[in-house]
Amino acid sequence: MQKSTSSPFDADRRGCACFRRISRRQTLQVGVCGALGLSLADLFRLEVRGEDSANQAFSAAGSKGRLKPKTLSVIQLNLGGGFPQQESFDPKPEAPIEYRGSFGVTKTKNGDIFSDNLPKTAAIADRLTVIRSVVGKIPDHGLATYHLSTGYTPTAVIDYPSMGAMISHELGPRGLLPPYIAVPNQLAYGGGTGFLSSTYGAFELGADPAQGKNFKVRDFSLPNGISTERLDRRHAARRIIEERIRNEEADPATLDTMNGFYGKAHELLTSADAQKAFTFEGETDETFALYGSTVTGGVKGPDGRYHPKGLAERLIMARRLVEAGARFVTVSYGAWDSHIDVKKNCIDQMAPLDQAIAGLVTDLDRRGLLDTTLFWVTTEFGRTPKINKDSGRDHWARCYSNLLAGGGFHKGLIYGASDSTAAEPARDAVTLEDLMFTVYHQLGIDADKELVAFGTRPIEIIKDGKLVKGLIESHGDQEVGS
Repeated sequence: MQKSTSSPFDADRRGCACFRRISRRQTLQVGVCGALGLSLADLFRLEVRGEDSANQAFSAAGSKGRLKPKTLSVIQLNLGGGFPQQESFDPKPEAPIEYRGSFGVTKTKNGDIFSDNLPKTAAIADRLTVIRSVVGKIPDHGLATYHLSTGYTPTAVIDYPSMGAMISHELGPRGLLPPYIAVPNQLAYGGGTGFLSSTYGAFELGADPAQGKNFKVRDFSLPNGISTERLDRRHAARRIIEERIRNEEADPATLDTMNGFYGKAHELLTSADAQKAFTFEGETDETFALYGSTVTGGVKGPDGRYHPKGLAERLIMARRLVEAGARFVTVSYGAWDSHIDVKKNCIDQMAPLDQAIAGLVTDLDRRGLLDTTLFWVTTEFGRTPKINKDSGRDHWARCYSNLLAGGGFHKGLIYGASDSTAAEPARDAVTLEDLMFTVYHQLGIDADKELVAFGTRPIEIIKDGKLVKGLIESHGDQEVGS
């Protein structure tokens, strides 16, 4: 691993070098290596910290402690690069052409309007919450993505945990699956476990569900020639050796941590239910069609053909994972940094997005999962109100849009408003910290709570955030099972 020389965090390593931990992906690989005889001496060379050896939590002044959860899981769909609010959730049909862009509008059931890029999403708007007044801080991809993921702007002093890692820390697993899963990988610049233990990091699939029925999670099966019985024998033998070393000179904290890693890896590798969750077993052609698996982009590829984008399969996988117990699943889609020709960019990527959003919300609803699953569409910032000389839009963090569905958020709500050109909030501005605070609240986490980093330093989960009561349903005080 190389230490970054230009930034307190690194796109590939996801965290300050001084705070690096073994990843959840490496954890599972360790489980496989154990089946092949990785020595304990090798294990002890790994820099692993105990789950909470350096971080104890306590309540900040005014903290409410553990709250009643209103939702169990979050599926975050991140549209990286800066999603254009004018061409999606906040069109401005009465603005001059250089502001409103090239697309028309489509009406929702509630009488509001979305861009005509999103007709299927508009048709289910009665089940959605759209915020048109999100306020960020930094029009820089890396810094803004870190802010979106952690609730903090990056510093050279402290590496903060991502929301997925924090949810994993606060709520723990809900079954055998890792609490925090990235499809297919974590967001570049999105932060890692920060000052928390690596045990709360994301499990990255390392393979793209867009491969469809041939999709297979990397390293999530036994190597050729290793049977389940042989793995069980190796697992039992390792426990005997560990117990002997425990009685001699090994560091118990390190040994306990590695034992936990191996135990979880062994459970995942030998559980039929866990294995099934990471496949498309039982999914029908109708479900794939509902999510838009055959919907193509509107721009031809190098081979002269139109191609599906794979978002349908990624979101079907996310739904399967939360059904099986995952707490926080983050999904990536698209490249929205449209400094040049924003119209072409939207034509290529919007139709699969529109179908997949409508498909997932419809599927969650009919399966009875929408009330206990929050679907959250994010981006690190929006695009400039005025189209530039290259027919594109540049970075804009002062006002943009997010979409939410389920999880106790108001159905059929357009919250807040931007001004006539989508440049600034006109009313009910929602800072990113306030929005994250509210998502934590729905999960039963009081984001005023402090964690102690480095043994002495109390740090709030979200600093200066507050609950946006207008976003959540008035009857949302009903607790759901954990």
